[in-house]
Amino acid sequence: MSKLTATPLTADNALFEVENVSRRAFLKQFGIGSTALVLATTIPGFSPLLAAEVTRNGQLDKAQHALNFFVSIDTDGRTSIVCHRSEMGQGVKTSVPQIVAEELNADWQQVYAVQGQADHRYGPQGTAGSASIRKQYTKMRKVGAAARQMLEQAAANHWQVPVADVSAKEHFVINNASGDKLGFGELAKAASKLTPPADDAITLKHAKDFILIGKDVELFDQHDMIAGKAIYAQDIQLPDMLIASIARPPVIGGKVSSFDASEALKVRGVVKVIELKARSMPVSVLPLGGIAVLATNTWAAHEGKKRLKIEWQHGEHAVLNTETLQQQLIKTVSNKGDVARTKGDVYSHSYDQENTLEATYSMPYQNHSPMETPSATATVKGSGKDLTCTIWAGTQNPQWAQGLVATELGIKKEQVELNITLMGGAFGRKSKGDFIVEAVELARQVAKPVKVVWTREDDIKHGFYHSISANYLKAELSDEQGADFWIQRLANPPIGWLFDGKKKSLSTGDLSVGFGDTPFEMANMSLESHKADSHVRPGWVRGVAALNNSFALGSFVDELADKAGISTQQMWLKLIGSDRHVDLKKEGFDYGNYGSGFDTHPVDTKRMKACINHLCEQANTAQPQPKNQGWGIGFLRSFGSYVAAATKVNVENGKVTVLEMHCAIDCGVAITPDRVKAQMEGAMVFGLSIVLMGGITVKNGQVEQSNFHDAMVTRINQSPKMFVHIIESNEAPGGVGEPGVPPIIPSITNAIFKASGVRVRHLPVNKQLKV
Repeated sequence: MSKLTATPLTADNALFEVENVSRRAFLKQFGIGSTALVLATTIPGFSPLLAAEVTRNGQLDKAQHALNFFVSIDTDGRTSIVCHRSEMGQGVKTSVPQIVAEELNADWQQVYAVQGQADHRYGPQGTAGSASIRKQYTKMRKVGAAARQMLEQAAANHWQVPVADVSAKEHFVINNASGDKLGFGELAKAASKLTPPADDAITLKHAKDFILIGKDVELFDQHDMIAGKAIYAQDIQLPDMLIASIARPPVIGGKVSSFDASEALKVRGVVKVIELKARSMPVSVLPLGGIAVLATNTWAAHEGKKRLKIEWQHGEHAVLNTETLQQQLIKTVSNKGDVARTKGDVYSHSYDQENTLEATYSMPYQNHSPMETPSATATVKGSGKDLTCTIWAGTQNPQWAQGLVATELGIKKEQVELNITLMGGAFGRKSKGDFIVEAVELARQVAKPVKVVWTREDDIKHGFYHSISANYLKAELSDEQGADFWIQRLANPPIGWLFDGKKKSLSTGDLSVGFGDTPFEMANMSLESHKADSHVRPGWVRGVAALNNSFALGSFVDELADKAGISTQQMWLKLIGSDRHVDLKKEGFDYGNYGSGFDTHPVDTKRMKACINHLCEQANTAQPQPKNQGWGIGFLRSFGSYVAAATKVNVENGKVTVLEMHCAIDCGVAITPDRVKAQMEGAMVFGLSIVLMGGITVKNGQVEQSNFHDAMVTRINQSPKMFVHIIESNEAPGGVGEPGVPPIIPSITNAIFKASGVRVRHLPVNKQLKV
């Protein structure tokens, strides 16, 4: 197959270049049958995908790493489409190919999804920030459209007619004049020899012509998941493999003083006990160190770990006690902080105390608790410049993990092959590569494949936690605008502490998530933040900082409405104000908009109000409720989507029972509506866990919780009827995975107030009421 030279790309250049690449390389990487057409793409801002040097017999030159292919068509018509993002239950392995297949005009029954490996030439592969569709939509459409146009050109050449006289439809290219048609498989070989269309020559379909986008399709791997045949990280089995269970320092930064492994080695199946290297602070997302027990089976590894006798040197972070820290943060936000965004003047104003409201809200640390705990398998072979590493892991950020491993081994990234498995949940936990590096460190030492398996206790006690936080709000009621003279403050340990132990201030990115982007139309505002130190590893949890910011904002709006004697719905509409696109930069706030352009994802107040109104109409929140029952609502725009939530609860004899939950989402174009629905349902369950009983506490630097008996998640008996309302839209797709959770949180606590008069300002609810 011929090689084409790719034009080097810049962010100011074409969107991407499409090129022919080695067919056999694709076969070798993905195990697909005889394939005639293979396409690949590069993404702006990243290294261009250069065509591989191919020898005469079609084999890849040994210097080349596995290529990142997107579309492959066999001569029998089988079409394989690569998903370069990680599947963790959100459906991306189906939705990305669905976008490509739409523009390809493929028959969905002949489309197969292939999970891409870690490779920088895909562009960013991090599956986080609800960005997989939001940032890849147009790029993936162009991948499919380019393949379609090449097939159409091949057919036009065959019939010797202008390409305008042919059209692709349902896996065929049709001669519009004669009605003759050729299958994609018949055209694939000829199409592969053509020069791909330039970026500005790629034509995308009109939304009105969509056949797949916006339709529900069966999930890839669905049958295997149901039958228990799907392969997750903990399912990997290799010959001569050892299982590792690791005792980690109970306090971050702690080290092993001494250990006795004699009892552990008596467990049948245990073959070795190894001390992992100690690492200096900040440890970032690298392992914490500790003692690993390696065995021939999982039970023996875990049992051996229980029998270890370890003396720990805890270090400086043993000072942390969350009860004390929480009170410090609450006290801190009562004072003026560093101004992130300001308008008018709130401090020279003389507040009318009768019409002024102020409140402080707090949230504890939160753990991810995915049902599948972290796990990774690694092999390390060779030595020196010939050292190679192969990994199987469920990871949200394969390139980051690949880089960590390369640094760990002192080799190039191209010498690290990282295979991405399905994930049984992740929620941000598996974006970190600590558990992967652990497997690599051990595999290198024992010269055998090693699978590291975390227990639930490991997951809860040694994770990365959504930061403990305090939010303060103050405002004065105003007949015209709902409220004015708005003060909003925030204090929580920043994510940046992971990488710089001296970091105490929140970044603009931290402040952009449901805080600095408060969209209210008022003359006087001051949004401020405070410094905070950390003694556990902060980490991105589903919804990130929008969790605590939405809890505070949504609760305060509800409190303002109650004080004003109007509905919460009315108060939201008053505060949001006129229809407009909010320009936060005019107020001096360098708002990042979740990495999306303001042209495609504006801060649109008309969509905000429409979402709130649609929710209240669908849930009928204005209908009077029986005694002890009440509706609460919440709203937040985040990750490019607009989500409103409503919860109805009953509070009787001090016990909260959640009766019904609704979620309305305007996420622009919904690629696979059933997946959007599932994500919103999952968000409701996730939000219930946080609000009712979620929270990690730390004493003397050590996490106190250990399993689901004391780090509880929502049970079936706590789950109410759930309803999802997807607002139809042709706007650019917004995020779906994370935006559902933040507004759920205040909707629950506001409902509790409506039902009982009990105002919950400090989570979780079970500190005040039974759940």
